[in-house]
Amino acid sequence: MELVLKLGMLLLFFGVMIFVGFYCRRHSTDVNGFVLGGRSVGPWLTAFAYGTSYFSAVVFVGYAGQFGWKYGIASTWIGLANAFLGSLLAWAVLGRRTRIMTQHLQSNTMPQFFESRFDSRSLKILSSAIIFIFLIPYTASLYNGLSRLFEMAFHVDYAICVIVMAVLTGVYVIAGGYMATAVNDFIQGIIMLIGIVAVIGAVLTSRGGFSASLAQLAAVEDPSVSATPGVFNSFFGPDPWNLLGVMILTSLGTWGLPQMVQKFYAIKSEKSISKGMIVSTVFATIIAGGSYFLGGFGRLFSDQVDVAKQGYDAIVPAMLSNLSPFLIAVVVILVLSASMSTLSSLVLTSSSTLTLDFLKNLRKKEMGEKKQLMLMRVLIAVFIAISAVIAIFQYHSGSAFIAQMMGISWGALAGAFLAPFLYGLYWKRATKISCMASFLFSTVVMILNVTARSLFPAFLQSPINAGAFCMLAGMVIVPLVSLLTPAPARAKVDQIFSCYDRKVIVRARESIGTEEE
Repeated sequence: MELVLKLGMLLLFFGVMIFVGFYCRRHSTDVNGFVLGGRSVGPWLTAFAYGTSYFSAVVFVGYAGQFGWKYGIASTWIGLANAFLGSLLAWAVLGRRTRIMTQHLQSNTMPQFFESRFDSRSLKILSSAIIFIFLIPYTASLYNGLSRLFEMAFHVDYAICVIVMAVLTGVYVIAGGYMATAVNDFIQGIIMLIGIVAVIGAVLTSRGGFSASLAQLAAVEDPSVSATPGVFNSFFGPDPWNLLGVMILTSLGTWGLPQMVQKFYAIKSEKSISKGMIVSTVFATIIAGGSYFLGGFGRLFSDQVDVAKQGYDAIVPAMLSNLSPFLIAVVVILVLSASMSTLSSLVLTSSSTLTLDFLKNLRKKEMGEKKQLMLMRVLIAVFIAISAVIAIFQYHSGSAFIAQMMGISWGALAGAFLAPFLYGLYWKRATKISCMASFLFSTVVMILNVTARSLFPAFLQSPINAGAFCMLAGMVIVPLVSLLTPAPARAKVDQIFSCYDRKVIVRARESIGTEEE
């Protein structure tokens, strides 16, 4: 009976996702519709697409488990940083300017933005290559976290879990493009909100409630981490500096991730930005804050998991293993929702980038809309297959934890793109050479962090800290190199920034404007 309940809920979930994919086919008949939904996506869909692309099994299983174990209840700060720095401030700083300039430059992807903004085809090709290469380890990490929960709930082989998730995601993304992912993201986001609240309540209740759980956490001691009593129940935890590094990587990183920034390209109107910013922040507070808060109690379940042998990724599944069959099904669908929404965003970003920004440039003949759409759909399948194979190989070889894989991916992508994109939107003096320097610096640092980690100081040997370092370094590299290199053509830059000076007329309820005479 328990198995029938779990399978029934899963089949219903899968059926809805596939239906939405085929229903949205009418929005994906051209490149603009397939990649951006025709730039007509409303605030709720955009906000939920942003949030569900942000949080996946990597956060719920990998990061919540690892950092909850390391920092205790202080790991909640990571979730709050995700909400206010990674969501609220990102929408406020990037949302409007990204929508206006990308439409003005007629760019559908981040590499196209770099090409048009800095008048450099080489920037487009290099950035598209970086995106394709470094999105693969991130995608592989999604399968890992989800499949551990599937094994716990259904005792199904890891490879089968990976294949099922890959096929189902591929079907609805290939069928409906961006609009299908946006609608499904909204449905999946609702499931995530309900699920995380129910799971936190159930887990804490199993330990005697919130107050009792805090008291038990205060009694936990680990001399190898800290000699301070009650450190896992303290405000900043046992290691505030490394905690800060995680906060920077997972929050500021969204500003430079192509799959996140591209959500702003598709915003419908000015109203959508204001509403979307609020909705996205509330969503992130509940999902990210709740996930890390839950992970903070991981040490209370140390009798059920051997971190030394099983790794950090086994902590959250152990916390959930004794829940009721119904709640376990809810958890599986919660994490499935989070993972499939992020996976769909990643594969759509990667395939569109590779098609529009790389392969299209290699052809001497013009590539028509139908051919571009067909190629993007084929590449979605290829990208999903490659990442699935890597995920299965990684699992059996035990080569990396989820958090490490995500740290490598986020560090390279956000470190390379954050500063060039931000300065490109706001500063006329930014140059293409400075962008190239930022691209090369972050990718080289992250590759070396994987292949020659011993060369780094102890603090930067962690991929997470190295990624945060690359982001902050880019904020210095771009202005410094820009000031040392020839300024871009004034007329060209003025024409690009003229989009911000265009006059628009709005109703008084939408803008105060000037006083009536």
